[in-house]
Amino acid sequence: MQHALSRLLMSLVLLLFLVLPAIAENGLAIDPKACLECHEDVVSVEEFSASVHGQNACTSCHVELSDLQGHMDGMVMPKPVSCVRCHKPQTAEHYASVHMINDVSCADCHSDIHTLTAWKGDDKKVVEKCISCHDDHTDYLDSVHGQGVMAGNTDSAACHDCHNLHEIKPLGDPNSRENREFHTSVCLKCHANEEMMERNGVFNVAVETYMESYHGKNYRLGFPELVAGCADCHTSHNVLPASDPKSSVNEANLVDVCAKCHANATPLFTMYYAHGSHDKDKYPILYYTFLAMTGLLVSTFGVFWIHSLLWMFRGFVETREKKRELMEHGLTHHIDEPYKMYRRFTKRHVFLHFLVIVSFLGLSLTGLPLKFADQPWAKSFMDFFGSAANAALIHRFCAGITFIYFGLAIYMSIHYLFIRQDIRGNVLQRLFGPESLCPNFRDIRDVTNMVRWFLFRGPKPTFDRWTYWEKFDFIAVFWGMFAIGGSGLMLWFPEFFGFFLPGWAFNVATIVHSDEALLATGFIFTVHFFNTHGRPEKFPMDFVIFNGEMPKEEFIHERGDQWKRYQAEGILHKYEKTKPSGILYDFFFKAFGFTAVFIGISLVVLMVYAFMHGSH
Repeated sequence: MQHALSRLLMSLVLLLFLVLPAIAENGLAIDPKACLECHEDVVSVEEFSASVHGQNACTSCHVELSDLQGHMDGMVMPKPVSCVRCHKPQTAEHYASVHMINDVSCADCHSDIHTLTAWKGDDKKVVEKCISCHDDHTDYLDSVHGQGVMAGNTDSAACHDCHNLHEIKPLGDPNSRENREFHTSVCLKCHANEEMMERNGVFNVAVETYMESYHGKNYRLGFPELVAGCADCHTSHNVLPASDPKSSVNEANLVDVCAKCHANATPLFTMYYAHGSHDKDKYPILYYTFLAMTGLLVSTFGVFWIHSLLWMFRGFVETREKKRELMEHGLTHHIDEPYKMYRRFTKRHVFLHFLVIVSFLGLSLTGLPLKFADQPWAKSFMDFFGSAANAALIHRFCAGITFIYFGLAIYMSIHYLFIRQDIRGNVLQRLFGPESLCPNFRDIRDVTNMVRWFLFRGPKPTFDRWTYWEKFDFIAVFWGMFAIGGSGLMLWFPEFFGFFLPGWAFNVATIVHSDEALLATGFIFTVHFFNTHGRPEKFPMDFVIFNGEMPKEEFIHERGDQWKRYQAEGILHKYEKTKPSGILYDFFFKAFGFTAVFIGISLVVLMVYAFMHGSH
């Protein structure tokens, strides 16, 4: 009895001298000194006072122990601490993390909770804590990132810079989109910061050059699972300079690295410039290729856009003159049967041009989003196709159609030069004759007369079967097939060409393919559309290529020399058309033609927008 009384008295004294001041100051909290009277063997007063929790009472965490007497009697014992009461954001992040899935609690990382001092951005603490469990990633300490962190460089990537501190998301399937995206996005956070890279002496255009590559463009379009990301080449943790023999990007290891995706990679294949740029000193081949293609783009567009603008203005003037003449003298025709139809194109010509339109629109719709991958509309296009893989499949299918019509054009050219019986003359006479699409000296005269007409210095010229701009379009197909077709095949089958071509040839092919495609789409959707549909006398559409028909008046006014030649040769009657094309046929092709023009003009608008607001 006496022992129990003395124990109660001691508790009251302790309550008066220790607990009451704490209650007065902190509400129901108990001063830590009261707890440390018994628990000084577990928690040091000095260390706890100096810790980040030193200003808190013990019962701030051990809330159930506010019943001090019950605890002292052994009736109330501490339960697991709920950190969420104070650390709600961190707990929410942890709750959705891979640590929570694997039952890793706060205390597993913050085991020194009573002595925990302020972090103050000390990355070494984080790294040391992580590798205490993740000892299979100790190679990180030997990497450029790990060495930088241990040397005190706060710019160097520590574990939490990539994986976060609390919201550590599970990566799941290594081939999933989320996983593939993660292995590049975390690298961009630092390597896209040019100022950070410059002060650390790191190649500061790595992100820019990656984003301009096929790999980077697919990543940017939202399909990282289809291409190589940063970690695929540089690894996730053991990132070393290329000069280090242990580096994944060391010359001796590149074949194995590339073979992860390109099974038949060769030493020649690995000569590809993964971060090649237009730097004249580092990559002279790429620089001069880019310079040549840019020169071709500027000169071609410069000449033909000026040509189109002059024609547009002169055409408007001519239309006004004709309108005034009609108002003054009435509607008069000096040509008998002006609307009698003559055949300009055969069914095989119409079919061939149909193939050209379908393949070209398909290639443009699937290729331009890759060219302008930084644009929101490009992402929308790829989403419409379902994926970049679907777009690539459509692109290659249309490329196959292109090779088919090119082959047919070659066959028709050979047939014209060597086989046809209705064309007189030897091979050279046929090649440079009026029925040929090969340029000749007459075209120089036609160009000169056309420019004189533009400048109001001569009458509008008439032409034979083919005009100089039509010949240019035809010849451009041959150049385009070698430039776009050849480079496209290289990019389509890189492993095959990598057996006998150095890897940097694919860098060259990428520049040629991209810029030549830009030239082709820009030319067709502006210059060609104007020449055939947009000029005042043809607007809004010339259907001759769809139905092959041309009225007599147009025949005489525009191709008067061909008319006279056919009259002189006595073959004009062979081209007369007595039966017009069917209604359904006309309806289909007119709808198809307007749709094609609408798509082309829309793509021009999107390209102009991309150049004005993009990184090109």
